[in-house]
Amino acid sequence: MEIKDIIKPENKVYGKSPLLTDAVMHYCPGCTHGVVHKIIAEVIEEMGIQDKTIGISPVGCAVLAYNYIDIDWEQSAHGRAPALATATKRLNPDKYVFTYQGDGDLASIGCGEVMHACNRGENIVIIFINNAIYGMTGGQMAPTTLLGQVTATTPYGRRADLNGYPMKITEIVAQLEGTCYVTRQSAQNPAAVRKAKKAIRKAFENSMMNKGTSFVEIVGTCNSGWKLTPVKANKWMEENMFPFYQLGDIKDR
Repeated sequence: MEIKDIIKPENKVYGKSPLLTDAVMHYCPGCTHGVVHKIIAEVIEEMGIQDKTIGISPVGCAVLAYNYIDIDWEQSAHGRAPALATATKRLNPDKYVFTYQGDGDLASIGCGEVMHACNRGENIVIIFINNAIYGMTGGQMAPTTLLGQVTATTPYGRRADLNGYPMKITEIVAQLEGTCYVTRQSAQNPAAVRKAKKAIRKAFENSMMNKGTSFVEIVGTCNSGWKLTPVKANKWMEENMFPFYQLGDIKDR
């Protein structure tokens, strides 16, 4: 039996999509962003919608996403990606429109934007990367930072009485009538990557069936902000993030 008979194309996890450019990614080693970029590029390629897809990148670690995935991109102000995506989709109903946002961007300054876009049921995809910290600007506490988690602005750990509770933003948007598909996934191993890819593809397909807003959260790591190696960051995520931010579909209408 030859190796080509063992390793089938559909089982490959680490192949490079032609939609990924040759630009060297600026993400820290072990960062989840690079993996999710790969998943998105593969979904767009496999669906054959490269010329029909528009991505919205805001402020944060993902601000340079337009350098890495060869599709049309628009740049929004901090937190305003859902508003720009709303206008873009309404003006171009035949296009696949998605936002790509981190937790500081979406759940903090952009909280109002995402709530109202989801409540209106805009036919867009929102991809939400939750690593429980502000990664780009120095590792400050984010709305999703866990209780007891140490950050640059919570050196003794997050306290509920001082800082409030972590926001389960995905559960919140699932309650809104305008959302049709709400899920929480991860990307720390091949099995998780396959599930996340399936979820993102389903979200893209929903956007063209006028079902409403599809919201895909990816629980990820920020090993630089967490001050951990990539391996230890994945373990910390599994032991601490997953019990609070439980994986799986929350809403599927």
